[in-house]
Amino acid sequence: MLASLLAPIAALTGLGLAELWPTDDPPATGVVAVAAEYPRAEVVEASSERCGGSNEDRRPDGAIPAEVDCTLLTARVTTSDAVGQSVQVWAPALIRPEDLPPGTAIVLVRYLQTAGEPEAWAWYDYARTVPLGVLAVLYGVVVVAVAGMRGLRALLGLAFASVVIAVFVLPALLQGSDPLLVGLTGSSAIMFVVLYLAHGLSRRTTTALLGTFAGLGATAVLGAVAARSARISGISVEENYRLAQLTGNLDGTALRGLFLASVVLAGLGVLNDVTITQASAVWELRAADPHAGIRDLFSRGMRIGRDHIASTVYTIAFAYAGAALPVLLLVQVYRLPVMQMIGSGEFAEEIARTL
Repeated sequence: MLASLLAPIAALTGLGLAELWPTDDPPATGVVAVAAEYPRAEVVEASSERCGGSNEDRRPDGAIPAEVDCTLLTARVTTSDAVGQSVQVWAPALIRPEDLPPGTAIVLVRYLQTAGEPEAWAWYDYARTVPLGVLAVLYGVVVVAVAGMRGLRALLGLAFASVVIAVFVLPALLQGSDPLLVGLTGSSAIMFVVLYLAHGLSRRTTTALLGTFAGLGATAVLGAVAARSARISGISVEENYRLAQLTGNLDGTALRGLFLASVVLAGLGVLNDVTITQASAVWELRAADPHAGIRDLFSRGMRIGRDHIASTVYTIAFAYAGAALPVLLLVQVYRLPVMQMIGSGEFAEEIARTL
């Protein structure tokens, strides 16, 4: 019974991957290509110097000061063919000399010499590869230590999901394929592998997988209704507008589809959490009371599910609030009316995505 329900979904997923798989290179953006590389470097010395003001130094009254304190740093290149070379660059306005003690790892931009321009160096960012790598390793160790082989399989599933997004979803979207179909196909492929890899082949996992697919379908429908009724086009978000410009696609339908694809992908993790937890809870209830009827199991599972849904609501809302904290602070600074803020395009997208 379960296999007969799952087989058509698997067939549609395979067909979607075959039809939507990107075959062309990403479209040309029309942006002038600059010969540049991004070598790593170590700070040798940082000092405070006077320099001309810019838009980054704009005061609350709108005035730009003639001179401000800037940070000039000397760095030694540690990668590329310029290893050992000492260069001087200006750090961004908010970075002070005390933020750049000697030995700090940074990334620079090296604009290579061309026919009409000499070689130039500029600040790019702090080098964060090592600390982020250490954090990822610690996370993996904790997951495996607590969950054992199931935790390891879950990490492998996460790696597979990342590959699907990088190899299929993003290139297919850039190629111009229907965003909603790409999002649903990619999410379906991810769930088939991730759930069975982490939880094994069983009726319990298959039940959770079917519940996840039902949730994905409902999410796509509700997202489409929200996008149309709230007139969410994607243009109001700067990144979406810039992406449309660079790819030469300003079609509102495509941007609305991109919003729907993001809704599906964002809901994937929450749906997975809810469905697998509920399936496991009902299976354990049945194991504890083999003589319980379907109605009794359903009512018990619903009681557990209500608590789970209630906590999930807080989790999603707080996650978005934390990610949008700088924007919320800007709203306070601008003193915008609450209803005007909620109705703005950028906030409307996030609210619709959360709900």
